[in-house]
Amino acid sequence: MKKVLKFLGILILLVIIAIGGVLTYLKVAFPKVKPATNMKIVATPEMLKRGYYLANHVCLCVDCHSARDISKYGMPLIAGTIGQGGQVFDHSESFPGSFYARNITPYNLGTWTDGEIYRTITTGVDKDGKPLFPVMPYQNYGKLDTNDILSLIAYIRTLPPVKNDIPASKADFPMNFIMNTIPQEATPSPMPSKTDQVAYGKYIAMAASCIDCHTKQSRGKFVGEMFAGNFEFHMPDGSIIRSANITPDKETGIGLWTKEIFLAKFKTYADSNYRAPTVKTGQTNTLMPWDNYAGMDSTDLTAIFAYLQTIKPVKQQVNHFSPPGEK
Repeated sequence: MKKVLKFLGILILLVIIAIGGVLTYLKVAFPKVKPATNMKIVATPEMLKRGYYLANHVCLCVDCHSARDISKYGMPLIAGTIGQGGQVFDHSESFPGSFYARNITPYNLGTWTDGEIYRTITTGVDKDGKPLFPVMPYQNYGKLDTNDILSLIAYIRTLPPVKNDIPASKADFPMNFIMNTIPQEATPSPMPSKTDQVAYGKYIAMAASCIDCHTKQSRGKFVGEMFAGNFEFHMPDGSIIRSANITPDKETGIGLWTKEIFLAKFKTYADSNYRAPTVKTGQTNTLMPWDNYAGMDSTDLTAIFAYLQTIKPVKQQVNHFSPPGEK
C-alpha cells in the first residue's frame, strides 16, 4: 500500500511539473510576433481624412475607446471623452475576465512609436509585448490594407489628449495563458476595387467588424452561425440587447430588404435634425452606434449590402430587447 501511495505521489508530482512546464512555455515562448518596426509615418492631408473616416465611421475606434451615453438611443458618444478608453468587457457579457479599452489619445500613446501602435492594431501585441484579448478586433485589422492602418494611426495621433488612467485588463485562468497563443503576424491585403462590390463589401464589413457583434459569442469565441445575430449584451439597468440577424434569410434576416431599405436604415441617423431620444429604464435601446455608422459613405454601405446578400442565410429569430427582469 505504501508503494502504491508513493507511486501515485510521484505520478501527481510529475503531472504538476508537466503542467507547470506547459504554462511556463506559453508565457515565455508566446506570443510569437516579430518586434515592432521602426516605421515613422509622415501624415498627409489625404491620410488624415481617410483615418478620420475609418476611425469615426467604419472601424469605429472612437466607439469602444470613448464613453457612451447609455440614456440615449444608440448610446451616442459623450463629448470630451473621445479616445479616453475605459469601456469594460467582462463576465456580464460572457468574457473570461475583465478587459478594458485603452486610452488611445496622446495622453497614453504619446510615448509609443508608430511601429508599436501598428503592431498592436494588427497583431494584438502591445508595446510591452503583452497580448490583447481579441475583443479588440486586431484579427480583422491585420488583414486590411496597410495604408488604411497607417491612416488610422496618423489620425489617432491628432486626438486631443484626455487624462484618463485605465485599470489593467485581467484574464481568468486558463485564458490568461491561452491569450498568449492568439496573436499572429499581420497578413495585410490590398483594398479591392470598388467596382467589385462583393469583394469590396467584404473588405469594408471586415474593417467594420460586423461579424463580431452579429455573431453569438461565448468567452470570446464564436459559438453561433456567422452574421445570424443573437449575441447578448447585458446593460447596467438589467436589460438585455441582442444583435440582429443580418444574413439574407427572408423570414428572420434581411433577405427581403432592398439596397434602398438598407441605406435608409443608416442614413436616417445622418439627418442634421436627428437627435438621439432619451431612453427610460425598461424601454428598448440598442448598442448599434447608428450615429457613427450613418456617416459611412453610401458606396461603402451599398457594397456591404451586396456582400451580405452572398453569405449563408440562417433562419434565426432574434428577440432584440428584454427589459430588466426578463430573458
